[in-house]
Amino acid sequence: MKNDRSALALFLTFLKIGAFTFGGGYAMIPLIQKETVESKKWISDDDILEIVAVAESTPGPIAVNAATFVGCRVRGVPGAIAATFGVVLPSFTIISLISLALREFESLRPVRCAFFGIRAGVLALLVKALVSMASKCRRGAIPVLIALGAFILAGLLGANVIPVLIGCAAVGLANSLITAKRRETK
Repeated sequence: MKNDRSALALFLTFLKIGAFTFGGGYAMIPLIQKETVESKKWISDDDILEIVAVAESTPGPIAVNAATFVGCRVRGVPGAIAATFGVVLPSFTIISLISLALREFESLRPVRCAFFGIRAGVLALLVKALVSMASKCRRGAIPVLIALGAFILAGLLGANVIPVLIGCAAVGLANSLITAKRRETK
């Protein structure tokens, strides 16, 4: 149901997200957006951008943080608990079961090929999430320079992402403050 904002609805939605998404938190972002914004209409596109930004900058896995923030936004603390538990339960269960058998099968060629295919699929999901989020972000030279600088520093030069995130936040905040001051003086 679209308008069901119960803790059970949050739990079941994030259980589905957690069960059918491979590749970690970034691969879950498109599915979280589809379920919470498009299907359930619990939050808006702007909300999802804010939630992803906060989830990326807080400690812990992005999917767990995003589920917690969505749950809290939709239903408060009970919603946060339900969504978080829902998104974590499938991974916990699957990893527990796989860890029991993986040692026996990891050297088999079909298993290695399957993991290669899963990684390729995850890359496609990450690119989709990047394109989707980029299309909803503000346009302008400063945001592009921030993104490009962060990519060069973290992706190409291997810089620690924490100082890069702090630097990006500082530049973005400074840009917002300067833009707001310019508007006031006009």
